[in-house]
Amino acid sequence: MEQEGTSKSTSSSQSPRSRCPAPFLSKTYDLLEEGRADDHDHDHDRAGKRIVSWNAEGTGFVVWSPAEFSELLLPKYFKHNNFSSFIRQLNTYGFKKTSSKRWEFKHEKFKKGCRQMLAEITRKKSEPSIFPAYLKASEESSTMTAAMEETNRQLLLKENKALRREKLELQMQIAHFKALELKLLDCLSQYMQQGGNNNQNKVRS
Repeated sequence: MEQEGTSKSTSSSQSPRSRCPAPFLSKTYDLLEEGRADDHDHDHDRAGKRIVSWNAEGTGFVVWSPAEFSELLLPKYFKHNNFSSFIRQLNTYGFKKTSSKRWEFKHEKFKKGCRQMLAEITRKKSEPSIFPAYLKASEESSTMTAAMEETNRQLLLKENKALRREKLELQMQIAHFKALELKLLDCLSQYMQQGGNNNQNKVRS
């Protein structure tokens, strides 16, 4: 009986550790660890700049280049390239954005060298998002950029239309001046002919 109780106690104490961590957490951890250990530096872009890494203390990680992260790493580990979706997943597991100047995320049980703690991280129940301001700012920035591009396009179209109109007006003015030039030359020619005829009549007389 004592052995059975000991067995149950051991089993219950090991159960949290024996749970498998969520695939999202394992992939995120692998992304950071493989990038740190790989000779090819998967956490660097083609120019050698850092894309993502653990922070200096190993208590969180930093996405240094969201654009490169979305293009190069998300498709490899998560089969998509949506940075906002990645952030929402972090929020689901209780990660916190800890800096207003960079994309740094922390969780008390997500630390460098502590893979065994991943199983203790669970999905949160429905709670207000901790990242709405950042996601909203990102979406608003994209909307504003699109609006500015459309405004610039409309301005360029108007400017192009105005330039075409000015070109047409100049062509019409040039044609008008050429016609005047021809008329003046014709008048000058007639005047010269009349002057020559008058001189001949005077000589005869």
